[in-house]
Amino acid sequence: MALEPFHQSAALSLGVELELQLVNTHDYDLAPYAEDMLRLMHKTPLPGAVVPEMTSSMIEISTGVCHSSSEVLGQLSQIRDALVKSADKLNIAVVGGGTHPFQQWHERRIYDKPRFRELSELYGYLSKQFTIFGQHVHVGCPDADTALLTLHRMSRYIPHFIALSASSPYVQGQDTAFDSARLNSVFAFPLSGRAPFALTWDDFTEYFNKMTRTGVVKSMKDFYWDIRPKPEYGTIEIRVFDTPLTVERAAALAGYVQSLAAWFMQDQPFMPTEDDYLVYTYNRFQACRFGMDAVYVDPATGEHMPLREHILLTMNQIERHATAVDAGAPLHMLRSCVERADNDARWLRERQSQERLLAEVIRQAAQKFRGGMTHAQQA
Repeated sequence: MALEPFHQSAALSLGVELELQLVNTHDYDLAPYAEDMLRLMHKTPLPGAVVPEMTSSMIEISTGVCHSSSEVLGQLSQIRDALVKSADKLNIAVVGGGTHPFQQWHERRIYDKPRFRELSELYGYLSKQFTIFGQHVHVGCPDADTALLTLHRMSRYIPHFIALSASSPYVQGQDTAFDSARLNSVFAFPLSGRAPFALTWDDFTEYFNKMTRTGVVKSMKDFYWDIRPKPEYGTIEIRVFDTPLTVERAAALAGYVQSLAAWFMQDQPFMPTEDDYLVYTYNRFQACRFGMDAVYVDPATGEHMPLREHILLTMNQIERHATAVDAGAPLHMLRSCVERADNDARWLRERQSQERLLAEVIRQAAQKFRGGMTHAQQA
């Protein structure tokens, strides 16, 4: 199959996808209610889309094309409110977070859709272990070569995205000692990790053609890279975020991505090189394991510094661009989280140390996802 041509999109436009957990309100374990939710949601006109995911206890929501993080927040909030309303009718709850803290993978059911059945046959138990929940952020690029340049520049900031969104410290009832354990499951897939170092669409097309000739891949969908080009949308898609516990944080992260992309496209602050990737996996591991307390190795200088320090430094560099794309407030919100070394993984651990019961932590996370609205307001 030939690689699709890179479609035109508005530079710096945004699209956000969130994979969400469906849990019962009895013991707050995952519940196979995706089909019922989709049926109810189908009746409500909404921006974006609500679709099934790999297993039947997951659902994915996505925005339409947005031009600012406040527009992303507006759309996500609208979809969130409709989701919560539908969940209340079914007596279930919707939760953010990158993993469900105590679900058992072998109890999951593959959602009945040809692509999911095909993946299940290919990947065996890994497909059920893929009951993990991520946020994907698309950012529009004016042309294919800019997209690849932006992708490789963005790769230096992957540890930022991991630490800021980390919300998966628990797996199968255990504290993994990772802030983001979710990404360990992604790494099990053969076509995960980083994109090949191609800075022109011609070079990338050549790589894609070689891969399709091997028969290993049929389309871009088969690559589970941390960042991948999406030629049909005219975007690059960043895939390392855990799903945050609130739509507010999800929108703020999209604002951060947009501000970085504006800086890259307008100031061309540095030229990416293949050597950037010498420290890539180490930096990625540090951010997954230690979150805000990670060490960051600067790929250009080899200097080791606290990741928090690198994030704050970057936020100062892009402040002007953040203001220009109307992302000043989201950046301010994330900056104060970094200063307090605060992320959703920390919130989950604090709740658990207080409650000593993961089901109660999930109940509170479901309340947090609802936002400020009470059951009565959402009824």
